[in-house]
Amino acid sequence: MRNFGILIFLLGTTLFTCAQNRIPMLGESAPNFKSQTTNGELEFPGDFGASWKILFSHPGDFTPVCTSEIMHLSKMQDAFTALGVKIAIISTDDLSTHYQWKQSMEDDLVETTGSGKIEFPIIADVNGEISEKYGMLQLTEGQIKDARGVFIIDPSNKIRSVNFYPLDVGRNMEEIKRVVAALQTSEKEEVLMPVNWKEGEDVLMKKQPYTEAELKANPALANKYYRVGLNLWYKKGQ
Repeated sequence: MRNFGILIFLLGTTLFTCAQNRIPMLGESAPNFKSQTTNGELEFPGDFGASWKILFSHPGDFTPVCTSEIMHLSKMQDAFTALGVKIAIISTDDLSTHYQWKQSMEDDLVETTGSGKIEFPIIADVNGEISEKYGMLQLTEGQIKDARGVFIIDPSNKIRSVNFYPLDVGRNMEEIKRVVAALQTSEKEEVLMPVNWKEGEDVLMKKQPYTEAELKANPALANKYYRVGLNLWYKKGQ
């Protein structure tokens, strides 16, 4: 009986821990937090206002894959800004390490490209409380670290996309940008995005876009939409 009681206790503890480290689901509100960053204090997501937001998590500063990602992301700052996106980076390292890492990357950018500045904040989450809210904590090399996660959040602060990547594989920043553009297009035009969709390409309609009567009254509709197979209706892109 004593062993059975210990088993129940351990099971309960495990379930509680898993519940505490739960990943927020699509459509849920992004968990709020306040923390110090390389750009000063940040209250997320509120301080980013009615913009799209991306929260990138990293297992550690100065790690090769993370460094390559942040340096490339810095080169795409204007592209994300054009989409109305604000970016934040988080790891469980402290603020002083973040400052050193940021300076090192900016120095490397200047050396390799002639210029470079990381404008987005790098968030310190030393005690892991923020990471726990987002379900990002994992055991890495014997230490509790953030997983390599991406949370895309819309202007109403709802989570619209969640992705996690292995430690040894860098994220495709162009793909992340594509997902934001797809979400924005889908929302604005009330359409669906087909496989491998890119900005400006044809999109899927949720239903047949016109009736026979509407087509007869406006024959130009046939040049705007087309059907593939029995039920795939497309709208031509730009």
